Amino acid sequence: MGKQPLGWIIVDSLDTLMLMKCDEELREARSWVKHELDYDFDYNVNTFETTIRMLGGLLSAHYLSEDDVYLEQAARLGNKLLGAFGSKKGIPYASVNLKSGQGIPSHVDRGASSTAEATSVQLEFKYLAQLTGEELYWRAAEQVMKSLDEADPTDGLVPIYIQPETAKFQGNLIRLGSRGDSYYEYLLKQYLQTREPVYLEMYLETVAGIRKHLVRYSKPNNLMFIGELERGIGGPLSTKMDHLVCFAGGMFAMGATEGLDYETARRLSTWTDEKEQQMNMAKELTHTCYRMYHDVPATGLAPEIVVFKEDANADKDFYIKPADKHNLQRPETVESLYYLYKITGDIKYREWGWEIFENFVKHTKVTSGGKDSKPRYTSLDDVTVSPPKLRDNMESFWLSETLKYLYLLFDDETDPKWDLENIVFNTEAHPFPRYTKAPFATGWRRQGKLESLESEKKETPAQEAELGNADTDLDVSEAKLKASRDNEAVAEALKQKGELPVAKQPVAKPLNEQVDSVKEELVKQDDV
Repeated sequence: MGKQPLGWIIVDSLDTLMLMKCDEELREARSWVKHELDYDFDYNVNTFETTIRMLGGLLSAHYLSEDDVYLEQAARLGNKLLGAFGSKKGIPYASVNLKSGQGIPSHVDRGASSTAEATSVQLEFKYLAQLTGEELYWRAAEQVMKSLDEADPTDGLVPIYIQPETAKFQGNLIRLGSRGDSYYEYLLKQYLQTREPVYLEMYLETVAGIRKHLVRYSKPNNLMFIGELERGIGGPLSTKMDHLVCFAGGMFAMGATEGLDYETARRLSTWTDEKEQQMNMAKELTHTCYRMYHDVPATGLAPEIVVFKEDANADKDFYIKPADKHNLQRPETVESLYYLYKITGDIKYREWGWEIFENFVKHTKVTSGGKDSKPRYTSLDDVTVSPPKLRDNMESFWLSETLKYLYLLFDDETDPKWDLENIVFNTEAHPFPRYTKAPFATGWRRQGKLESLESEKKETPAQEAELGNADTDLDVSEAKLKASRDNEAVAEALKQKGELPVAKQPVAKPLNEQVDSVKEELVKQDDV
């Protein structure tokens, strides 16, 4: 990552260290975050990856520890990332320069942003808004969803590219794999995080669309899979499925139960046939994803992509193309195993998870050979041969997601900060708390689809004052800081360093004008 490292693995792994009680390593990591982590250098970073890994990692570390060190760094990074939202429609650009705060369109795909990337930063910015009291973070996140919904996707299914300046979809390819996946994930998770009903409605539309257009069953073992529409709705279905799609098993289970155990959830008066169908989809897809590991005899590890067979004479349910045989130690299958075990209590999900864990250890662990050498782990070139060729590369999500979900799968402790009923994981497995009441009102209404939203009821004058409609500047006076949070200490620390979470902006300005002003202010600060 350029001449000056950002410490991706360190920040992405903070909450994993906390979960596993790795106290010595955590002390070293915290010291590095406090004294060495710096975003003030001239380098372009991916908006999405930096948000989910770095901002998400800092925010979850603050949630678990209530340590201001992490929140101060999160506020600084949030300021830098805001520049990505400077397009005319508020759709974030693919990259952003950390020094200037300037958003940068993709250098490929005709400048389009990935739909999943543009719509999978909302949990992070909304939680940052809740912690700092800064409405601009919240509005930036919501504007993305408004603009995308106004593009009017058919049956809730979205093409995987969107143009930032026009908020129009580019191309017709629809899938729950690469560049599409976390759009669907974050619809549900935004609802769970903030209870804004607009996102539940959007999520349920997508579930119906997935069931109608994308779900198929393989031969000979009738495995449920989710295919792709390369030419859009109405076109032929491709039976290709990325390993990334395996997140959806956990998503469907959470959509049905909202984190309650299955038996409790189904006894509630709110239980419906639709929720039962979601649970069935969750179980079937998670079984398929387990088979993507179990049915690869050489290593017992899944490839990046499989192609399912629908031919009645097929002897195997899927095959693997030569270019798709690699394994990046991805988390999506063990993620769904974790959700399904916690929700159903069925021991088979632990058994499947242990099988996968043992194969990861067997085939991806490397040592330097010395007596006291510590094991390291790496991606694989080809899961269809044994021993597989090693890649000499480990993604940070191996520590932040894959190992975390495996640990949680077997963890019987009842720490409420990790309870599924109390939290929502971002797409990098960083836990954030759910809100009993959203700190800001929903900033948009679906055109012709939702006549009224509970969060858009007319506020009283007192409520309007609470929502901060006069301005979005962080008031560091004691009277205005939230007594229930630790914002006062954070605000004072930032104030002493000449920083505020965002520069003062009148709410009446259009969002793109607000963001432009923020970028100008940040550039001035950087030049001082």
